[in-house]
Amino acid sequence: MTSFYPACFYKESVGYSVLFPDLSGLSAYGKNENDAYAKATDTLAKYLFITKKAGEKLPAPSAIKDVSIKKTAKKFEIDAEPAYVTMVSVDADEYAKEHFERTVRKTLTLPLWLYDAAVEQKINCSKVLADALTAEVLKRR
Repeated sequence: MTSFYPACFYKESVGYSVLFPDLSGLSAYGKNENDAYAKATDTLAKYLFITKKAGEKLPAPSAIKDVSIKKTAKKFEIDAEPAYVTMVSVDADEYAKEHFERTVRKTLTLPLWLYDAAVEQKINCSKVLADALTAEVLKRR
C-alpha cells in the first residue's frame, strides 16, 4: 500500500534539507533537488517499515494545504526561504523487499559446545540471531 506524507524542502547553501512535519522530526538531506527527493523517499520508507515492524501506529498524514513551511522551519530552527511543500510517496512493503529485507552473509564465531548443541537441537542460528537483533534494534528505537 502506498503511503503519502507531506515534506518541506528547504534550499540550503549547498543542497536541500527535507523535513516531515507529521513524523517526529524525520528528516533527510540531498546534494540537489533530485537527490533530496530520493533520500526523502528512502527515509520515509525506513520510518514506515520500522514503525510497522515495532507494531506502532502511524500518524495520519496532514493535508498538504495544512502544512506551514514557516512553522516547520521554526520548529527545526532552519531558514524558511526558499522552500516548498510536496507529497512524498512510497509503498514501504515493496520498497522493503528490494532495499531492507535482502539478506547478507556474516561470519559468526561461537564456542564449539554451543554450535554442537544448536546443531543437535536443530536450531537455526541465523534465524535466532536475526530475531534477537531485530528485538534489540526495536527496543533501542
